[in-house]
Amino acid sequence: MADRNKTIAGQGWRGLSESEAALRHRRDGPNELPRGQRRSILAVLVGVLKEPMLLLLLAGGAIYFLIGDAAEATLLLLFGTFSVLVSLIQESRTERVLESLRDLSSPRALVIRDGMQMRIPGRDVVCGDFIILAEGDRVPADICLLEARNLSADESLLTGESVPVRKCSGNPGDAMQGLRPGGDDLPVAFSGTLVVRGSGMGEVIAIGAKTEIGKIGASLLSLRPETPRLQAQTARLVRIFGAIAAICSLVVLVYYGLRWKEWLDGVLAGITLGMSLIPEEFPVVLTVFTAMGAWRISRAHVLTRKAAAIETLGAATVLCTDKTGTLTENRMSIAELRPWKGAGIAIGAGIRLPVDCYDLLATGIAASAVLPSDPIDRAFHAMSDQLPATTGRQFVREYGLQPDLLAMTNVWQEASADGKGLIAAKGAPETIGALSGLNADELDMLRQNVDEMGREGMRVLGIARARGDLGALPGSQLGFNYQFIGLVGLRDPLRTDVPAAVAQCRSAGIRVVMMTGDYPATAGAIAAAAGIDTAGLITGDELERMDEAALDAQIGHTGIFARIMPQQKLRLVEAFKRRGDVVAMTGDGVNDAPALRAAHIGIAMGGRGTDVAREAASIVLLRDDFSSVVAAIRLGRRIYDNLRKAMAFIVAVHVPIAGLALLSLVFGWPMLFGPIHIAFLEMVIDPVCTLVFEAEREEENVMRRPPRNPRTSLFSVNLLGWGFVQGAITLLVTGGLLLYGWHNGVAEDDSRALVFTALMACLATLIIVDRSFSTSLRAAIMRRNLPLGIVLSIVALFIVSIHSFSLSRELFRFGTLDGGDIALIAGASLLLCILLETTKKLFTRRAD
Repeated sequence: MADRNKTIAGQGWRGLSESEAALRHRRDGPNELPRGQRRSILAVLVGVLKEPMLLLLLAGGAIYFLIGDAAEATLLLLFGTFSVLVSLIQESRTERVLESLRDLSSPRALVIRDGMQMRIPGRDVVCGDFIILAEGDRVPADICLLEARNLSADESLLTGESVPVRKCSGNPGDAMQGLRPGGDDLPVAFSGTLVVRGSGMGEVIAIGAKTEIGKIGASLLSLRPETPRLQAQTARLVRIFGAIAAICSLVVLVYYGLRWKEWLDGVLAGITLGMSLIPEEFPVVLTVFTAMGAWRISRAHVLTRKAAAIETLGAATVLCTDKTGTLTENRMSIAELRPWKGAGIAIGAGIRLPVDCYDLLATGIAASAVLPSDPIDRAFHAMSDQLPATTGRQFVREYGLQPDLLAMTNVWQEASADGKGLIAAKGAPETIGALSGLNADELDMLRQNVDEMGREGMRVLGIARARGDLGALPGSQLGFNYQFIGLVGLRDPLRTDVPAAVAQCRSAGIRVVMMTGDYPATAGAIAAAAGIDTAGLITGDELERMDEAALDAQIGHTGIFARIMPQQKLRLVEAFKRRGDVVAMTGDGVNDAPALRAAHIGIAMGGRGTDVAREAASIVLLRDDFSSVVAAIRLGRRIYDNLRKAMAFIVAVHVPIAGLALLSLVFGWPMLFGPIHIAFLEMVIDPVCTLVFEAEREEENVMRRPPRNPRTSLFSVNLLGWGFVQGAITLLVTGGLLLYGWHNGVAEDDSRALVFTALMACLATLIIVDRSFSTSLRAAIMRRNLPLGIVLSIVALFIVSIHSFSLSRELFRFGTLDGGDIALIAGASLLLCILLETTKKLFTRRAD
């Protein structure tokens, strides 16, 4: 192909230039499957028109038209229109947030552009890109394989056959269009399939809808996710309140009709009571909080893949983390070379490598990946300039790392007189030592050297080599006669923010446990520097010999698990769950997927993690570091706290609204509030919940309190009780003003104006009180919340406007307020504040 723009530099490929890639992206579009249509404005309108609150508003407007009150009918219809506009704005806002999250969740691809390796979103891959594939990657497009090293792929998504198929290398100039998924030894890796073994590199030949999966992608649009637990709880509660509202409205209608023969007034009274009882804000608040919460967490470089994870984050009691790239910077560099027969040397700036270390370093480089993507392989290649140039060497075969054999081997053909090739191996020191046939004394000396290097925080690898006949290569690494060359120590610095993040977890009641494949001494050194409990340490071999009872007895006071195989992590997660812990776990490999799925909160690495791990996880770290995990827990607690504050406020608000309506009925007084008043209150409640409480900052003690009980429902007895108590006290204060007015012969319109304005002032008090579970009232008032100031200013402006113009007073059937009335309203608001602050601590000793 003439436009491939490839150049060979040693074993490298240049790939497309950024400008050429941008041109092709504009020409061919993004690399993504067909996506479901966004909800149209008409669809949103239809959904809004099904809402009970809007139906009641429209019914109230129709009744006012029937009784000849066009002004009130028009105002109700305007409120209904405003409700529709709010719904459209919320839908648009939520869709924009979800769209940005979809962009973040796009599978990542490792491409070569301008001769450099870089990770880009899968949607930005273009035809002609060179893609590097490694074990655990999901193939981002249809790719012609130029290199395939022991490469196998799971194509069950396309073929239904779960057995992996082998791949071979091919030529993009050959006809590829007739090739279909399924069968061994095809030179094509298909989009959406998973690399389960080996590695390779290839050129993209089809993207998006032109790929094999794109041709059948429409069927994916029919998939529907299950309803999240919080959404199901909310819907059930709204249905219960809706049924109660319907019954109460019917009773009021019959009561009005039979007692006063005023059926239309009865309908209005029933509509008013129904509107006051239905907490239709619940689902709106939950939707907005979930979407905005996921967006806020994404700003901390954490992608939420499952909405339930936001709820569960605040309940985590154990955080299982690996070491490399999470606690450390994943920036490996060779710190020490120890030839088996010769003097070792610490590597540093300005150090000249002695000749007796050449063989050790050269063998280590030969045992590393040809196209290095792993930090360890990159560390070896970074020191290649310390060695004399090698010529005439050709790569032949790779023996990859196996779960039961912690070593990898590369076979090279060299220009040698005997025709034999170089076999270079690197891996766990004990594994390489055993492969090299070291005797018991030599293995003991090997362990002493490894322990000494490990205590200095180094990751230690053993290096060995062999000579072999390339015409009859064995099926595994065990078939070579290795010679042990020496040890290489690599250092990966601890991230500077890790100790503080671990300390935050400890103060929040969360145990941090390290699970790593590293040597015990290395794991212990890093754990001590990070502040992780080093009192207990269990190795993978010891774990293998333990039964469930022994493990359960040890796991409660063990902070480090070293030399752990990925499949052993699942057993550890299950053991923590048996203790009653809520487990969050980080992982990045294919074999980590079962443990990530089993954990309550699976946390996958977005940078170095495999697509298999990301798809099994609940959340994905877009930046692979431990502080992102802690930030996600902090935000998860904040979001859940604020959601509960909003829900308590909604319950509290509806109690006095419904109570004042019922109070008029009980005493046989004229209806105090009509649909127009309830509609106005709803116009205040919605933005308060979705804007003010969502934007509220976290509690001061958010990371200084124990995890909440995950079995506690969002609508717990404590939360509902606090909401009803707030509402009852508010009803007591505002109802007292109503009784005061009637007892003193205050005119109906004057009393309505007094009580309604007092209710609005009390709602502002409720907002201030509910802003915090733990801080003082003064701290809550002083805490910055821009939406709160905007919403309260707008509401105050509306109230002043209503009282300032005769037309608006007539529409709301308000009388006039004098200085004494204003004093009564201020006194009622102050009294409510004192009563609520006095009783709050009885119900909110903890935010959960």
